[in-house]
Amino acid sequence: MERQQIIAQVTDIFRDVLDNDDITLTDATTARDVEDWDSLNHIQLVVGIEKHFKIRFAAKEIHSWQNVGELVDSVAGKL
Repeated sequence: MERQQIIAQVTDIFRDVLDNDDITLTDATTARDVEDWDSLNHIQLVVGIEKHFKIRFAAKEIHSWQNVGELVDSVAGKL
């Protein structure tokens, strides 16, 4: 799967979990850039991504992400 496809699918998950169809993600996007992306929603986003892609992340991996690009790198590495 190409990186742009992963970003598009992750964007759809963000829009669904955060109930905001205006969200547009880039590699540089952080939680500060997205309204309502708090710690509770972060857990829901991670679970949604894991279910969608049928993958699992280690807690250490999740804590290491600084932006959406690093999250997408993790997804791509597991596909």
